[in-house]
Parts: sequence; C-alpha cells; structure tokens
Amino acid sequence: MSRSVRWAAVVAAGLMLTGCGGGSPGGDGDQGNARPGQPASASAALPASLTSQKLDWSRCAGTSDSAAPGDEWRCATLRAPLDWAKPGGRTIGLALIRSKASGKPDKRIGSLLFNFGGPGASGVSTMPYFASTVSALRERYDLVSWDPRGVGASEGIRCRDDKAVQSAESVDATPDTAAEEKAYFQDAVDFGKGCRKAAGKLIAHVSTTDTARDMDLMRQVLGDTKLHYFGISYGTELGGVYAHLFPRQVGRLVLDAVVDPTADSVGHAKNQTRGFQRALDDYLTSTGPDPKQGSQKIVDLLKALDAKPLPTSSGRKLTQTLAVTGIVLPLYSKDSWPTLTSALRAAEEGDGGQLLALADQYDDRDSAGHYGATTQAQRVISCLDDRQRPTLAETRKLLPEFEKISPVFGDYLGWDTAGWCHDWPVAGQYDTPEVSAPGAAPILLVGNTGDPATPYEGARRMADELGRGVGVELTWKGEGHGAYGSGSDCVDATVNAYLVDGTVPKDGTVCS
Repeated sequence: MSRSVRWAAVVAAGLMLTGCGGGSPGGDGDQGNARPGQPASASAALPASLTSQKLDWSRCAGTSDSAAPGDEWRCATLRAPLDWAKPGGRTIGLALIRSKASGKPDKRIGSLLFNFGGPGASGVSTMPYFASTVSALRERYDLVSWDPRGVGASEGIRCRDDKAVQSAESVDATPDTAAEEKAYFQDAVDFGKGCRKAAGKLIAHVSTTDTARDMDLMRQVLGDTKLHYFGISYGTELGGVYAHLFPRQVGRLVLDAVVDPTADSVGHAKNQTRGFQRALDDYLTSTGPDPKQGSQKIVDLLKALDAKPLPTSSGRKLTQTLAVTGIVLPLYSKDSWPTLTSALRAAEEGDGGQLLALADQYDDRDSAGHYGATTQAQRVISCLDDRQRPTLAETRKLLPEFEKISPVFGDYLGWDTAGWCHDWPVAGQYDTPEVSAPGAAPILLVGNTGDPATPYEGARRMADELGRGVGVELTWKGEGHGAYGSGSDCVDATVNAYLVDGTVPKDGTVCS
C-alpha cells in the first residue's frame, strides 16, 4: 500500500513495542436486522449457538506461557456472525487472549476488555505487554483483549505483500505534478482492488459497528452481565459506539485519548493536523526559543527530500513521505523526543537512516523487510466506516486551510482526505459515529492536553455526545498519546478507583 499519512490513533506503547447488574445473555443487544447505529432496544435475541458457545482456552500459539512471572496467558477463538444482519448465518473466528484475575474469586469483578486503537491494532499481541501498565487492575479483573474482525489472527486482511508495500513507498503522498497525482490515485485504486480480492465478503463486515456487536457477544460468552472496558485512542470511538448500541449493558468504561465523535473524515484529518503541529511546537519549544523557526527548518528539510531523497546505510532512501512518518512517531511519547532530535540532526547532516528507522518502526517493518498488516487493516476498517469521499477538486480547495493549520503536516493530511478511500470498493456507513447513550452508567473520559493523534478537545465533545450524566471528563496536563500509565499518579489513581471501586470523579477533574 502507499505510505498513507493518516496516522493511526493507536496506543503509543503498542507502536513503540512493534518498531465496567443488568441484562441477561442474549437480552437487548443490537443484532438481528438492525441497521448500523440502530438503538439496542430494537433488536432480537441471538441464537444460543452463539451465546452458549464454550471457549477453549489454551496456550497461545507462538508464545510462552507467560510474558512475565505470574502473567499466564491463554488464547481462544470466539465465533461471531460474518453479517450481523444474519446472526444465524456464516460465522468468522475472533482471536481472544486472557489472563485470569489473580485475587480471591469472591473479589473478582469480571472481565475487563481492552482495545488498543488503530483501528487495526492487535489486542492479542499487545495485551501481554500492556499488562504491567494495568497491574493494579489484574487482582479484580480477568484481563481480556482480542483481534477485531479483519485484524491479525481474526481473519486479518492483508491487501499487499511485502514487495508491493515497499514498492509503493516511492509514491509521493503530496503530489506536485499531474504525473504524481495520477500515480497517487492509481495506487489507491490498486490498493482497494487488492483488499477486495483478499477479503472477499469480509470487506463489507469489518466496521466499528460490527466490532461493537462482537464485544457484546464476548460479554455474554465470558459470563458478564455488564461490559467493563478500557478503550484507548480509536478504541474510544469503539467504546462510544458500543455505549450507544447497548446503553443498558454499560458497566465501567474508561475511554483514554478520546476521538472526537463529531468530526467527519475531513474534520478528523484537521484535528490530527492541529494535534501533531501542537505536539511538534511543544517539542520544539523544549529544544529552542522559537517553534515557528524550528518548524520552518523541518519544512525546508522536507522540501529538499522531495527533490532528492537521502541515502541510508541500508541502501533504501529516505523520501519526503517516509521522513514525515519518522517525525510523527516520536511525538506519540515525550520520552522519545531526544530520539527525534538525533534523527533530525542526522538528516540535516545528510544521513536519513535514523528517520527511516523511525518510519519503519511506525510501519511495523522488520529488518528482513517484512511489514505488519496493521495499517492495511486500519484503512479497510476506516473506509467502511467513513462515508465521506472528497474529490480531487474538493481537496485542492481544502489544502490552504490544512497548510495554515500546520506547515509541516497540513499538506500530507490534506491530500490524505482524497487518497485514503479513493474509489473504495464498498460504500462507507456514516459521516460521524453515533455515540449518544441515554441511560448508560457514567463513562470516564480521559483527555491529555498535549495529545497529538487524538487532540484534547475530543474528550469534551465525546462527553457532550454521550449525554448528560454519562460522559465524565478527566483532564491531564501532559504530553504524548494517552494519559493512563504515562507518569501521572493522579490519572492512574483516579482511573483505578473508578474501575476497582466504582468511584466516579467529578466531571472536569484536572490532573496536572
């Protein structure tokens, strides 16, 4: 696939590692012939063949028994309908991973499901590494995650092989000429055709709404009367959609690094443009007195790379688009800012190796040239979700606004609005996700003022959309993507108290 610049809304830890009384089972879930976004009360009960299935928890393939002492992980496959409009029809397998609660059985609250974002991030791969971050929760909860439909071991979709992915790196994501525009859009067409061929019927059934329904089936099969959930980044959108579909099944839900549910695909691109420029300005302020001057130096570097890519010791070249990707990754975590300083300095001196290595880490490319499929799954899922399809003419009109928001990232994310889902083989489902959840239990939303991928403003907008008395906002004045486990004792203690004790903080609480 082309190196898309729609940067994943995925938990930063996952990126750096790879480069909560209610309804009975089968109750008022939104299945049957319900339309995407239809309220839960309108649907029929699921067949017992789904809700009564027994999961065979066994040793996870390709892993040891534990990622750390005491962390015993077991995997299983859940069967879910391919098409939720036909719950009695063909099923697909969803890969799950679990570590059982370590405390006394009578103190166990239930299962705590995790989604790490993307869309497209593998929960099966990420959960064991994230467990140490949520160690305070494991005594009371079974820690559970999964590969959503279309991802990883859950019939994951791979639209291109490694050779084709690397070949597409030469496609300019900010075309300057008619020939570059033609290549850019042709690459998008080819990618969509590859996805259609690889996925077959599945390509029309990997939406966020489909996955939210899968989550409620998991709740029932795991034996929980309420869903307890920790969603990060894109996982917050998924959590909001779940709450809308199943408000009476909402238990204790934490949404950290909150996606703005009021933004369509263009609005989301603008939000990310603003968020990454804000994070870059914060980084540049830490290294010098004038962030505008620092941004201009980066713009000059990128223009030079557009004309002449830099060599690296691997023999591959650092292109303009790969350089932007390499700059983006360290902005996900303040701890990585020194790495960005070193990589930029090396590039200015004529060596593109460090920025290329960062881009490869983001793209999940290993030293043998094998690429993970996370970004491919991200594109397939988001293009099924997003109805908006800006034309070339519309995008050209948008570019000045994007460039005004960010001289470094605006051009890339502006062009992305046209190229990401260009000529996609399946129509998108909605302009913005429906997340209103009247009657749901309080949901804790955690916003970080320095978040680049899901800017801080999204938390307040999610709270407003969830509805009065449902969305409860917690603010952290910090840097990086996400707040929990990022160094704030205040955030961690507040989230833990909510999940373990059910203590809901006052809306608007601030951790500095």
